[in-house]
Amino acid sequence: MAQTVHPALGTSRLQGGFTPQVTRYDLVITDTLVSYTGKLRKAYAVNGGIPMPTLTFTEGDTAMIVVRNGMAKEETSLHWHGLILPYHLDGVPYLTTAPIKPGETQVYKFPLVQSGTYWYHSHTNLQEQNGMHGAFIIHKRESPPMPEHVVILSEWTDMKPMEVHRRLHMANDWSAIKKHQVRPGSVQSYSDAIGQRALGVKLTNEWKRMNAMDVSDVYYDLLLANGRPVDEAPRLKAGDRVRVRLINGGASSYFWITFAGGKMTVVASDGMDVEPVEVDRFIMGVAETYDIIVTIPADSTAYELLATSEDRVRSTSVWLGSGIRQLAAPLQPLKYFEGMKMMNDMMRMNGDLDDMGMHMSLQQMDMNVVMYPEITGPKETSRTSEGDDRYNGNALSDIVTLNYAMLRSPTPTALPPGPVKELKFTLTGNMDRYLWAIDNKTVSETDRILIRKGENVRIILHNNSMMRHPMHLHGHFFRVVNGQGDHAPLKNVLDIMPMETDTIEFAATEEGDWFFHCHILYHMMSGMGRVFTNPPAEPNPVLPDARKAWRRFLREDKAWHFMAMSDFATNGIDGEAMLMSKRWALQTEWRLGYTEMHGQEVEAHFGRYFGKMQWWFPNIGIDWRTREGHTDSPEENMFQQRNTKNSRSVAHIGFQYTLPMLLVLDARIDTDGRLRAQLMRHDIPLTPRLRLDLMGNSDYEYMAGLRYVLDKTWAVRGHYDSDMGFGVGVAFTY
Repeated sequence: MAQTVHPALGTSRLQGGFTPQVTRYDLVITDTLVSYTGKLRKAYAVNGGIPMPTLTFTEGDTAMIVVRNGMAKEETSLHWHGLILPYHLDGVPYLTTAPIKPGETQVYKFPLVQSGTYWYHSHTNLQEQNGMHGAFIIHKRESPPMPEHVVILSEWTDMKPMEVHRRLHMANDWSAIKKHQVRPGSVQSYSDAIGQRALGVKLTNEWKRMNAMDVSDVYYDLLLANGRPVDEAPRLKAGDRVRVRLINGGASSYFWITFAGGKMTVVASDGMDVEPVEVDRFIMGVAETYDIIVTIPADSTAYELLATSEDRVRSTSVWLGSGIRQLAAPLQPLKYFEGMKMMNDMMRMNGDLDDMGMHMSLQQMDMNVVMYPEITGPKETSRTSEGDDRYNGNALSDIVTLNYAMLRSPTPTALPPGPVKELKFTLTGNMDRYLWAIDNKTVSETDRILIRKGENVRIILHNNSMMRHPMHLHGHFFRVVNGQGDHAPLKNVLDIMPMETDTIEFAATEEGDWFFHCHILYHMMSGMGRVFTNPPAEPNPVLPDARKAWRRFLREDKAWHFMAMSDFATNGIDGEAMLMSKRWALQTEWRLGYTEMHGQEVEAHFGRYFGKMQWWFPNIGIDWRTREGHTDSPEENMFQQRNTKNSRSVAHIGFQYTLPMLLVLDARIDTDGRLRAQLMRHDIPLTPRLRLDLMGNSDYEYMAGLRYVLDKTWAVRGHYDSDMGFGVGVAFTY
């Protein structure tokens, strides 16, 4: 008997006995200014609005979408997220589709071979962050009518997305300070640790070379539902069962979903039906979609559907019904030091994670549960468990939280017969350098992965980083191997928590190149992804120069980022600047006294970071120094070599290495054969805004400074330098 194959595992060629109709939309993308917080900021509007309009179709019809780029300077693109369609229409610029240049128009026309809740967004740079995302709904051809409401969740930051990206690469914690203003404790400073009797936890954390717990990377000024801080669906009455189509269109935020009117029934994920499962809450990974059905309990009441960011700093609401507002219970602040303690137990000294034999997978064991007061109690009375269920929220409380093991397809999803190609990927990352990769290689450091039509591809994913990663596969659905056998659910995004190992598999039915990447926008731009290629029979008609297009596509994670910091003090000017890519860096430092006695020193290094944690930085450089009037200086340095503190003009070779407690050792030998070693650490968070800088070296030089952060750019700084004495002033950070 022939095996039945789920339609979504089929091809982009329309099948069926009905006559499809063409549904057309015209989209015009323009530059615009918005003022969500009272400050005018650049954004992208489509047909004059943010987010992009909801596109609604019927399964089996043909979508015809005419996109005009009306922007003055920027090129753009649109990716049809979750749709099975010919690869050259997938919308990844330079990989599958030509970019839409300013003034150009592109026409996308493809059959709709599926139904469900999907979305579309720009795949160019960081445009998705500032408005270029919208819902894409395909109704079933014959489904009973019921009320429904489409909600696309997103975030807003007044900071330019490219600046957000640049600051992430310089390990700047301004986002944590901003979060602290809303949720005290987000910085996890030493004063926070002492106040919560967790100093030992903090010290152990830094001994293992970790900075503070960073549940999410970016501070957002607002969370939005359908482009508004608050959304409403007032035309609902008691007893109505409403289908809410939820889309996480955020750039980097996970959302907890809760409902004031009682339980929620999850009926679809990423567009594909699942057997109904009743839950109290669930978390939406970036780019995931969920369809839920809720019942309106009573008239004259609006019930809150609450979406709270994973860091619990912001939330947005959708009010279902009208009348007195029934609030959903707000999520209480995270117990960060409980999370830090958990990470200390699971982090090895080499930076690898150890799941301590718990075989984490499918969101069933959520290590973050130790931070959830609603599950493990307030911090004063935290409940802990040492058994196998120590991180199983459903076992620790009466709150039912959805996980992937609870999803089951109502129809068989077994793959068609064929050879199996098995791949193993380890997700790796480094918060300090903001390098996100697979097997410590970024997209631009690897070639395409060949898959062939007729093959079944199985991917075993292990997350060895400290962040969640919502991995998205273009143009296909994959089965999540979750113990449901032939009824494994189909998805196109899988959230993989730290230390989890998950298996997905898909049929290589579609020809062409297909992007597989983390959908946290800033992780994708940093290189966490791969490209599968199923060689097409014909060259890509929209990218005739394939080699040139591929080189252009690979530029994305090759970007260089610039940072600089300098103080202007009463005793001189100290500063540093760095131009860095994912592996290489050019650093320069200066200490410029105002007098000949204070002297001047400038040094520069160029080198490469090695290892997945990038603790090693071998480098070469130059060092120039002059000063006068220090006859009392030691004649020799710690290595019994003549001291050159008064005059030096050399080149050097050496290395920097990050030690426990986040101390950086800088060791070098110069062209005169002299050795120099220096220990330093900057930005020690004594309080959320007060930072300590320390330095000492083998030339008997030392420095200690205190810096109070005023805003993202300016700080007040006082320091004592063994050569230049005491000085106070202001510090500038870019």
